[in-house]
Amino acid sequence: MAPLIALVAGTALARLAGLAGLAALDGWHPALRVGLALMLTLTGVAHFTATRRADLIAMVPPRLPRPDLLVTVTGVLELAGAVGLLLPATARWAAAGLALLMLAMFPANVSAARRGLTLAGRPVTPLGARTALQVVFVAAALAISFGP
Repeated sequence: MAPLIALVAGTALARLAGLAGLAALDGWHPALRVGLALMLTLTGVAHFTATRRADLIAMVPPRLPRPDLLVTVTGVLELAGAVGLLLPATARWAAAGLALLMLAMFPANVSAARRGLTLAGRPVTPLGARTALQVVFVAAALAISFGP
């Protein structure tokens, strides 16, 4: 739920900053870029914190090799994508790449839900709710990629 809150709150605060006169955030499209970048920074950093990293490694489907390396690579890509979203020259490409990354990582969420894993001691988000969240996250990335 924290990623959704980061996306919504970050977008809303960035939009308010735009309305208050910050020209770079004057519009929903740039505000959404900030919100998605904030969300990805939150999720990307989690790939490297001791307590979350172990949970994320456990989420990787067992048939995939080197779950530790996969978690590191996806964390780096999320953080790089967050930076790319904040640069107008790279925002569209970063958003498209992030949409693909989110789709590629979704099977880990499915696997975690089916195996009844926990994140930070709490059960992972049930599959239906997680799928709905994933649709929102991918839609946000696509809105940036194909937006104005």
